[in-house]
Amino acid sequence: DQLMPHYELILEAEFSAAHRLRMHDGTLEPLHGHNWRVEVQLEGRGLDSAGLVADFVVLQIDLATVVGRLHNSCLNELPAFAECNPSTELVAKHLHDAYAPKLPTGVRVAKVRVWETRACAAVYVPGE
Repeated sequence: DQLMPHYELILEAEFSAAHRLRMHDGTLEPLHGHNWRVEVQLEGRGLDSAGLVADFVVLQIDLATVVGRLHNSCLNELPAFAECNPSTELVAKHLHDAYAPKLPTGVRVAKVRVWETRACAAVYVPGE
């Protein structure tokens, strides 16, 4: 319930990667790259004995590991995108799915926003 008191943490990361989308008619757009920016919003209800939802240092290391697997790649060639288009929407979902299991108990991913360009982003919001 969003009305219950809780804390939100926001982490950012960046990676550079190429992709090409398969269009509705089956054609592939030209291969091109982006400097992607990732924002992960986390939620937690309680604080630990140090007054933290979770340690930012650990959270950033784990996020950097997940994002690092995409850095300097062609997204189309990665196993995660073997069966689907590496769209910004699906990159956001992939990052959620890879990062969420690394989180400490009591912390969840509220949303993942991935900026493909300065003006275009997609957000993945997982269900409860």
